[in-house]
Amino acid sequence: MSEAPVAPPVASADRAREKGIGLLLSPPEPRAGWRLLPTRVVAMCAVELQKLRHDRTELYTRAIQPALWLLIFGQTFTRIKAIPTDGIPYVDYLAPGIIAQSAMFIAIFYGIQIIWERDAGILNKLLVTPTPRSALVTGKAFAAGVKSLIQAVVVVVIAALLGVSLTWNPLELLGVAAAVVLGSVFFSCLSMTIAGIVLSRDRLMGIGQAITMPLFFGSNALYPLSVMPGWLRTVSKVNPLSYQVDALRGLLLGTPAHLALDFAVLIVAAALGITAASSLLGRLAR
Repeated sequence: MSEAPVAPPVASADRAREKGIGLLLSPPEPRAGWRLLPTRVVAMCAVELQKLRHDRTELYTRAIQPALWLLIFGQTFTRIKAIPTDGIPYVDYLAPGIIAQSAMFIAIFYGIQIIWERDAGILNKLLVTPTPRSALVTGKAFAAGVKSLIQAVVVVVIAALLGVSLTWNPLELLGVAAAVVLGSVFFSCLSMTIAGIVLSRDRLMGIGQAITMPLFFGSNALYPLSVMPGWLRTVSKVNPLSYQVDALRGLLLGTPAHLALDFAVLIVAAALGITAASSLLGRLAR
């Protein structure tokens, strides 16, 4: 009785087996970190913005202060004409400064939230994930930028109702949005950097309150550089808020501005802020 013929080996099966052994010996090359970074940043930003769905009170209450600045301070100083503004009404001159101020006030206390996450154990869980620390910081910073952008829209609407002559050019409005976000990224990272140093909500709150108004009054948000004393002019020139206000004023009102310099300073400041906050993030979890 003859033996049954043996089926010839299948070449594809051999190749699959060899490929599997090769994967065991040398695992597949992981995706490059720079490819993962944008995805992780967007994910962290989305997580932060989800909090607005549950509590919008912050957006409503923060709209009160800029409205008071424009309604009371802006219109009063427009009448007395005490501050030179190159021929434009003072309320028009003030509006971009109040947009920058509102964005800074939202971002400058962002470190309190990360300390709360530390105390709740959330930060430790985030730090043990494969997400880079820079992505965690950048996501939170851009979430602060989006919140500030919502606030900026509120201020623009109030200013328009008061008769402020603003541009409605889509490209210039896009530049306004970029300036608001970049400024917020820097100030939120500054807050997270301070949080990584002081490690306490109470200390951070005190420092935030101590530096907020000097940053505001030490800029060109309320008055031009020409009326400042020499020492304050020097402070204003190293204050990122001044460059943000200058960009907003040039884009919204069409006044002379140094847009290339303004955006260069804001980009460098934001990058330095992200670097500093990322390097100190692990200190919060210890």
